[in-house]
Amino acid sequence: MIIIMCIPFAPLFDGSRLLELTAEQPLFATGGPVIEMFLVVSGQVHLCRHTVHGATMVLQNAGAGAVLAEASAYSPTYHCDAVAAMKSTVRAIPKSEFLAILANEAGLAAQWSAALARGIQAARLRAEIRSLPKVTDRLDAWLGEGNTLPEKGHWQELAAELGITREALYRELAQRRAASADTNPATLCSP
Repeated sequence: MIIIMCIPFAPLFDGSRLLELTAEQPLFATGGPVIEMFLVVSGQVHLCRHTVHGATMVLQNAGAGAVLAEASAYSPTYHCDAVAAMKSTVRAIPKSEFLAILANEAGLAAQWSAALARGIQAARLRAEIRSLPKVTDRLDAWLGEGNTLPEKGHWQELAAELGITREALYRELAQRRAASADTNPATLCSP
């Protein structure tokens, strides 16, 4: 998965509040006030937006070491939902304290700015991939960025990241398996 921001900002969160999340537990919701910034310590938290057609799009797949919803530092409200994809632990620091630390530490502020720039690049790549008209093209572009297919139980997350239905992804993967078997029948036989 494309990870928007995963850099060593853990010192910003030293002494902050620790939160334990269960799988599928929401951390915050669209429209809620931004009063804290979050660092994922373990597990995985997804930033999601829901389309008018009912599809869920994963905007950020935040794993350990990732600052969650980094743009929220400059917004009064959240523009998406945050939901634990699995059992996860996050650290929470008041937004005002987070911004004060950045204001007082030029080196850390420069790292933060560079990280935000990388986040924009990743978001543009995600938008480019999602703009491709065919499922096969989206999957090829995503794989072309060095990503690998997740385990079978996590294909739905990949579908959300690509902005397609899970059924469309399943069909594409089945077609690729069938094409692979047609070109290499030996893969169907065990020794």
